[in-house]
Amino acid sequence: MSKTNNNSGVHKVTVDSDRDGQRLDNFLTNHLKGVPKSAVYRMVRTGQVRINGKRCKPSSRIEEGDEVRIPPAHTRKSGEVSISYTVSKQVEEAILFENQEILVINKPSGMAVHSGSGLP
Repeated sequence: MSKTNNNSGVHKVTVDSDRDGQRLDNFLTNHLKGVPKSAVYRMVRTGQVRINGKRCKPSSRIEEGDEVRIPPAHTRKSGEVSISYTVSKQVEEAILFENQEILVINKPSGMAVHSGSGLP
């Protein structure tokens, strides 16, 4: 598999014979390790990923010699969390009670409590 990069962070990958016939979504998942599948499908759906300059579907089959355009994808390292000072301060101020066994927080409305809600 040969790669070429340009200044915008886009990679163009030429498909080798060992990937011939593979589905595009599986190829991208393998190539973009650590990127959620939902993000991979979004890149394909919005036309950011192209095969030989043409729009494609996740179920498209790639062939040897095809050139796949792959946009830059950002991954977050496992366990890496970024919390702003403002949010940290909000949480500290919302603590109602704390001891070794329990923590009681008056969570502000709109503050995410787990990932996947579209909020950091």
